Formats: sequence, structure tokens, C-alpha cells
Amino acid sequence: MSNARAADRAPLRWMGVARRYLRAVSGDDAYERYLAHHAVEHAGEPVMTRKAYVADCQRQKWTGVTRCC
Repeated sequence: MSNARAADRAPLRWMGVARRYLRAVSGDDAYERYLAHHAVEHAGEPVMTRKAYVADCQRQKWTGVTRCC
């Protein structure tokens, strides 16, 4: 009976894996990755809010030379 339950859960597990993969590839999980990195590398320092993080990413993306030649 446990094999039947595991087989029933397999599609849900794969959907979760696919969702996490798509979030990572699209950058949708960037703030969560920032929080994890900040907790390990910069413990005790204040954390940016999600809004401030997104604004900082946009500023970095659009500031400076953005061409190859």
C-alpha cells in the first residue's frame, strides 16, 4: 500500500521540482537566495526589504555601460 501512495505522490513531487527549477532559472527566487546568503555571510547586519532589493537590482542592471563595444 505504501508503494501506491508513493506512486500517487510522484507527479506532485516532480511538479514541485519543476516549479523550483523555473523559479531559479527566471530569477524569481533571487530575494530568497539573497536572504539565505545574507544570513550566512552577513549575520547581524540589517537586511534589505524586498522592495529595496528589487530597486537595487534594477539600478545595478541599468547603470553603467551595457554594451560590448
